[in-house]
Amino acid sequence: MGSFIKSWLMEGFFSSPAPPPSPLVSKPWRTIDWEDKQRDLQYVKDYKPQTDRQQLRILLHGPVGAGKSSFINSVQSVVEGRMSKKAEVANISGYTHTKKYKTYKIQKDGQNTFCSLVFNDTMGLECNSNRRRKVYVKNIKQAMKGRVRDGYTFNPESKISKEDQYYNRDPTANDKVHVVVCVIDASTVSQMSPKAVETLQDIRDEASDLGIPQVAILTKIDMICPEIKNDVKNVYKSKILKQKMEEFSAAVGYPMNCIFPVKNYHEEINFNSDIDSLILSALRDIINLGQSEC
Repeated sequence: MGSFIKSWLMEGFFSSPAPPPSPLVSKPWRTIDWEDKQRDLQYVKDYKPQTDRQQLRILLHGPVGAGKSSFINSVQSVVEGRMSKKAEVANISGYTHTKKYKTYKIQKDGQNTFCSLVFNDTMGLECNSNRRRKVYVKNIKQAMKGRVRDGYTFNPESKISKEDQYYNRDPTANDKVHVVVCVIDASTVSQMSPKAVETLQDIRDEASDLGIPQVAILTKIDMICPEIKNDVKNVYKSKILKQKMEEFSAAVGYPMNCIFPVKNYHEEINFNSDIDSLILSALRDIINLGQSEC
């Protein structure tokens, strides 16, 4: 009996179960300087396009509820230094609050001065009919060309017509889009329908045909990884986040180095330096990508 127990112990029957694998890798797979937020902030504030009086126009698109308006508010908050809610955000899941095509200037330091970049917010993508998907792509294409004036109300059933008062027949270089940003909720990447993927691919193709660079922003990263929720600095150590980024890259075609995860400000009332750093790092890369177009 004693030898049997001894053998049992030696084979590990009484040993503790192996700990689960860590959700984090030991070394970040992408680096970011968390301690130099001020450098990136100053870069954004000081940025000037090569062409005098030009502004870098950044167009946001993506599914309903992905966080487009929240990203604009987050950028404005970090740059200005106070919480901003200029872009209205929907509180109902699956509901798009943005109905009008609107340009958002980014104010600096609470003064009456603005950064040399603007954001254009668009209606969220709905895939409940083929018609709506096609109309969405056509409207985004017209916006990229600078043919949609500020204030246009999106009609999900029909694209903007040349007779519409908000149709811009003679767009200037300032009206045209210089960078297209696809905003995606990281927690929904695996649930994206084939129709949604196809629509995002179509927009990417249209932007490529127009020579406009594109990036993707992955939002709500804290919802897919508790370690990121506890510490944003874990963003580039998270195995599940990298998996989501690779999954989105394979589906829609964005290279990994053109996909940037961010944590938007939503319910927070105080700033978090690491959240700021992540937003500013993504914004700096967007600016760098669009400089050659502006």
